[in-house]
Order: sequence, then C-alpha cells, then structure tokens
Amino acid sequence: GGRGRSSFAAIARPRPAGRLSSSVAAPSAPPPAAMKFSPRVSSSRRKSRKAHFSAPSSERRILMSAALSSDLKNKYNVRSVPVRKDDEVMVVRGTYKGREGKVVQVYRRKWVIHVERITREKVNGATVNVGIDTSKVVITKLKLDKDRKALLERKGKGRSAEKGKGKFTDADVAPPLQEVD
Repeated sequence: GGRGRSSFAAIARPRPAGRLSSSVAAPSAPPPAAMKFSPRVSSSRRKSRKAHFSAPSSERRILMSAALSSDLKNKYNVRSVPVRKDDEVMVVRGTYKGREGKVVQVYRRKWVIHVERITREKVNGATVNVGIDTSKVVITKLKLDKDRKALLERKGKGRSAEKGKGKFTDADVAPPLQEVD
C-alpha cells in the first residue's frame, strides 16, 4: 500500500557504492532558515503548481496584481494592487518594454492582460491582442471608484502602521523594570 514505490522495491535495491555514511552531513547544503509553522501549508512543488493552475477566478484576481509606479507608490503608500480593466500600465520587461496603454481585458483564464495597441497580426490578416504577464507591467494610472479607494486606504493604513512594528527602544522597556523593584 502507500504512495509511490512499493516497500519491496525500496528493500531490494542495493545501496550505491562510494557513498558517505548517513551520519556525515553534506557540507554543500546550508541549514534551512526556518521550519514552517503550520502543518496545513505544503512546500511541495507538485501541490503548489496544482493550486496555482486550478485556482478559481477570485484567487487569480489577487495573484494577478501589478506593482504601482513610484509616484503612485509614494502617494498611496501601497506597493501593488490587482490589475483591472481601464487601468493604464507600462510594460517594463520583454519585447514590448516601454510601451504604455490602457488595459483592455484581464484574461484570468490565461493569466494575462491585454493592453491597447499591443497587438500582432495573424497569418490570415486578423489582429489579435498579445497577452502580457501582470508581473511585467507597472500601473501608471488607476481607475478609481469607491471600492478601489477603500482598498488603497486599507492597504496604505496597514503599511504605515508596520513602519514601527515590533521596534522597542530602551526607554520603552526600562521604566517598567524599575517600577517592579
């Protein structure tokens, strides 16, 4: 039973000659930085890929976020937001690097966005939009409505609160200790 190879195959296979004993650690591999804390989180490549490619549209929206341009980043104190139709973006990597335009469509099924004026001609003469990955664009102008403003407000507030997160000075810690005596 079980997964993978049968237990017989593992027993019957001879050990390769010339290997160091298992008590000697291989010097090339650095120790892991930190163990995972939740047993529900998997580090498996297979499971990560399955989760990514079978993600529902609601999750793909978040995964298809793009960075904000530096002036928008400073204005809203937010690094990235999910891309949306009618945002204006600039391509920063690839063949179309430097091209700007309005997002015509967010094609979540294919994990791409279509930007106006970034097209190519097919053999039959038809023009089609070229899919651009959201990680290769920066948002230069946002289409704002009340929900988007609320999102930026919420994310910005969280980031500004994190600036001093976990930082204690000696003055914060010392007075309570003196009062205990």
